[in-house]
Amino acid sequence: MSEILLMLGIFAVTSVVSYALISRVPQRLHTPLMAFTNAISAVTILGALLLFTAEVDTAAMLLGAAAIVLAAFNLLGGFSVTDRMLRMFRS
Repeated sequence: MSEILLMLGIFAVTSVVSYALISRVPQRLHTPLMAFTNAISAVTILGALLLFTAEVDTAAMLLGAAAIVLAAFNLLGGFSVTDRMLRMFRS
């Protein structure tokens, strides 16, 4: 149980730090930043899938399922935003 609390604490701290950093990024750098967050989401999906192969308790399985859903949502959203931005530059 303490491991889950530690992971939730790390998640909370990284969420606050990420929001603080991303909110200060200039507009012209959002496309490379989006590509980087897509890569992070892909790694999150792989890590959650590895969690499903281990023998863990139900709470960890639910957190893994939530990680897959949220990372997939972020990944698909990032690709759609990137595609929309690239369509703006087509003639």
